[in-house]
Amino acid sequence: MNKPSSLLCQQKNFTLSLLKSPHKISTLNHLKSLHLHLIRTGLNHSNYAIGNFITRCACLGLMSYAHQLFDKMLQPNSFVWNTLIRGYQQNQLPKHTLYCFDQMRVNNVQPDRFTYPFVIRACSDLHEFEKGKGFHGQVFKIGVNLDVFVGTKLIEFYTTMGDLNMTKRVFEGMKDKDEVTWYAMLSSYVNIFNDMGKARDLFEKIPCKDVVIWHTMILGCVKAGELEAAKEYFDRAPVKDLLMYNTILGCLAKNGEVECLLRFFREMTCRDLVSWNTVIGGVVRDGRINEAMRLFYEMQRVNLSPNDVTLASLLSACAQAGALDTGKRLHSYIDRRGSELNAVIGTALLDMYCKCGDLETAADVFNKMSERDVVAWSAMIMGSSMNGQSRTALNFFYRMKDESERPNDATILGVLSACVHAGLVDEGRMCFYGMSEEFGLTPKLEHYGCMVDLLGRAGLLDDAYNLIQSMPYEPHTGSWGALLGACKIHGNVELAEKAIEHLIQLDLDDGGYLAIMSNIYANAGRWEDVSKIRKLMKEKGIGKSRGISSIEVNGVIHEFGVQEKKHTQAREIYDMIDEIYRRLKRAGHVASTREVFFDVEEEEKEKALFFHSEKMAVAFGLIATDKTAIIRVVKNLRICPDCHAAMKLISASFEREIVIRDRHRFHHFKNGFCSCRDYW
Repeated sequence: MNKPSSLLCQQKNFTLSLLKSPHKISTLNHLKSLHLHLIRTGLNHSNYAIGNFITRCACLGLMSYAHQLFDKMLQPNSFVWNTLIRGYQQNQLPKHTLYCFDQMRVNNVQPDRFTYPFVIRACSDLHEFEKGKGFHGQVFKIGVNLDVFVGTKLIEFYTTMGDLNMTKRVFEGMKDKDEVTWYAMLSSYVNIFNDMGKARDLFEKIPCKDVVIWHTMILGCVKAGELEAAKEYFDRAPVKDLLMYNTILGCLAKNGEVECLLRFFREMTCRDLVSWNTVIGGVVRDGRINEAMRLFYEMQRVNLSPNDVTLASLLSACAQAGALDTGKRLHSYIDRRGSELNAVIGTALLDMYCKCGDLETAADVFNKMSERDVVAWSAMIMGSSMNGQSRTALNFFYRMKDESERPNDATILGVLSACVHAGLVDEGRMCFYGMSEEFGLTPKLEHYGCMVDLLGRAGLLDDAYNLIQSMPYEPHTGSWGALLGACKIHGNVELAEKAIEHLIQLDLDDGGYLAIMSNIYANAGRWEDVSKIRKLMKEKGIGKSRGISSIEVNGVIHEFGVQEKKHTQAREIYDMIDEIYRRLKRAGHVASTREVFFDVEEEEKEKALFFHSEKMAVAFGLIATDKTAIIRVVKNLRICPDCHAAMKLISASFEREIVIRDRHRFHHFKNGFCSCRDYW
């Protein structure tokens, strides 16, 4: 016996209400239950009901289930077909979208303005240019080409295909344009065709500019390197969201305008993690680690937890500045979080310890990492190499191969650097000539530069020169510079002159190479040639880079230049320099003055040497740190021979361990000896 019609009507209304309530249909079981209701009420043949059911399936990513029900319909109308086509496209299944469209035509159902936007988008996704043009022809025939939705999708299609002329033709042919249409055209100029001139002209014509439009222009200017224009558009925008603020923050950080960056950041009433990371990254790139740490502590005070990007940026700053104490505090914070050391944070930590000269802790971090990728292995190898532990670096490399981790270019560079620092010529040759055969890696310029350095330092100058001559690339400054440095070590003036000739052609603005050549002439007693080099440097306005050394004391970075008196404890520092001078004299130290300007009196040369930046930093370390603490100094240039000899004696006389990181490597001074064994 049939149910009363009123009860059936109620059930139908209930089923339709469920179809209209997406929050009540969130699982496959919900769909199956609803499907049962459709069958019981006879709505399984209703175009309206099935169309809405397909919509619910699409929201859950269950298009195969939707298609099964669709196939059981006797005569689905265009609404149902369009819903099925839209569902496939929304689920990023463009091939299924086009197949359904073809089946729709086979079943003599006429596509309409609701069909074509999705099939045109499918052609964009599949880069089906000819098929997309065919659909353009169809919409023109049925008269829906001027529809705002269809037209907008055609603009996006031709933009994706890189056809600017057709993009403009479609846009200009549209009578009605909404915000999405204007955005599509503006985005094509900004993001695809890189024409900011056309973008600016179009922008001024847009009748109603929303936040998205303003943001597109700001991002476009940043992308084009027009940072001032980006700031101007930001200032003009009537409404500003957080994304716009963060874009300008990024713009200021990229441009190195750190003071403006900090001021802009302080003026922001709302900040998210991206804001904090951007400003911290900006001050880190500017070398202002003290400021970066202040921001880190402030970030915690406002109850915002830093993420891996924040921590990696700060650890990078500690690595650059040699700020071990600050790096250790960050490590303690990471440990308190209680999470495992992933590849990103683990690598940043071990890199920081390596670059601060604490290789033992770096190795401990490396061994505790839950996952180690090739970047972590390479950092450990390079870190060991920098610290003069060449055999340790090679052992890590052998261990890496045993654990089936494939090395990359950076790994091989680290191994070659280790060989350079210890004079391991045979091992270096084996690695260099085996990298292609064993690992399928082609030696780059940097690898050739390392080999030239290795051979040259070992006194194999002819081999080094021949390697440069046989390079498959145009030799770069690194290769010729390495040869020049080797010539200085071994006093080969003739070959040095060949190297400097090439270096002048490649990079005349680098005064460092000319200074080395001047010292080579000075060591050979060729003062007339020294004078010529100095004159050339003066004529070209080229000078030696200013030596700067830094030391961290109680979490604060202190910087020193040659003979500077800016420090608040300058008097005590100069008194300590005098004490160091007296002790070195008693120990029999004779200042190495040959590389100081030849037209200066001998006494003045010695005085200049004693106020080199690394000696100033060490003097401060002696008066400002505990007697048991290691004095750690970072110098931006290569340590000079006199300072190297002096540091060995200072470490013995004051019974202090001194670690100096110059631009090439670490020197660990202890009990009158250096870790480099004077091979540097």
